[in-house]
Amino acid sequence: MVKYLTKRFLRSFLTLFIIITVVFVLLRQMPEEGYFPSNYDKLSESQKQSKLKQLGLDRPIYEQLFNFYKNLFKGDLGTSWLYRREVPVTDVLAEKAPVSLTLGSVSLLISLLLGLPLGTLMAQKKNGIADQLGTAYIVFIQAVPAAVYYLFIQLFGTTLLDVRMTYTQYLDVVPPLRFWILPVFSMALDNIAGYAMWLRRYMVDQSTRDYVQLAKIKGVSSSGIMFKHIFRNAFVPMVQYLPESFLNTVIGSIYIETLYSIPGMGGLLVQVVKGHDNPLAQAIVMLFASVGVLGLILGDILMVILDPRITFAKKEGSR
Repeated sequence: MVKYLTKRFLRSFLTLFIIITVVFVLLRQMPEEGYFPSNYDKLSESQKQSKLKQLGLDRPIYEQLFNFYKNLFKGDLGTSWLYRREVPVTDVLAEKAPVSLTLGSVSLLISLLLGLPLGTLMAQKKNGIADQLGTAYIVFIQAVPAAVYYLFIQLFGTTLLDVRMTYTQYLDVVPPLRFWILPVFSMALDNIAGYAMWLRRYMVDQSTRDYVQLAKIKGVSSSGIMFKHIFRNAFVPMVQYLPESFLNTVIGSIYIETLYSIPGMGGLLVQVVKGHDNPLAQAIVMLFASVGVLGLILGDILMVILDPRITFAKKEGSR
C-alpha cells in the first residue's frame, strides 16, 4: 500500500504541475488591457511597458514560470495585483477559504443524508412509485442545465424564505441562518441525484447475488438483508463517487457563490480572472486542484478501509 500511495502522490504532483503550468501560461495569453483598470487608451506606450515591467510581465514566459515555481517552493504565492493591492495572496485565501470549505462541507453532508436514503428507498421499491419519482428527479437534474434551476430556486426561494437575493444586500449585517439554505440546497441537488442513482444501481445488482438468496433461505428478514448485506456491499463501490462529488461541489460553488455574492473562493475566482489578478487566480486554481487530487487518493484509501478484500498489492500472475 505504501508503494502504491507513493506512486499516486508522485502522479498527483505531476498532475498539479501540469494544471498549474497550463493555467499560468493561459492567464498570460489574455489581452494586456486587463492589467490596466481604466484609461488604457490614454496611456502612452512607455507607461504601459512600465506597468508590465512592474508586474514582471515583460520577461519571457519561461522565465516568469521559473520565478513562480522558485517562489512557490519557498511558500510565497505572491501578492494581489488588483483585488487587494500588495496584500499577500495567503492572507486573502485565509479569509475566503473557510467560507467555501464550510459551504461545500455542509452541502456534501446534506447530499449524503438525502441521497443515500433516496437510493435505498428506490432499490427497495424497485419499479414502484418511489422509484419512478426518484428516477424522474435524477433525469431532471441531469437533463436540465444547473444554471436554469439555480435561478428558479433563487427567484422563488428568496420569496418563500423571506431573505434577500445576495449576501451583499445585507451590507454590514450578518445574513440570517435561513439565507444559507438556498445556496447549500442548490449545491447539494446534483450530488443527491448522483448518490441516489449509483446506490440504487449497486443495490439492485447486489440483490441478485447468491448470498442474498442464501440469507433468505436461512430466514433472515428482508430489512436485515437489505441493510446488513445489500446496502453494506453496495456502499463500497459508492465510495469512488465521493471524490467526484466533491469536485462537482467545487465547480458548483463557483457559480453559486457568484449568484448569491457569497464572499468565498468560487466567486472570487471569477472576479480575479476578469480583473487579470494572476497571482490570486493561480493560487485559487492550485488550491481547488490540490483538494480534488487529494480527494481521489482518499477515495481509494476509503475503499480499502471499508472492504479489506480490496488490496493495492499486485499479486503474482496478475496483469
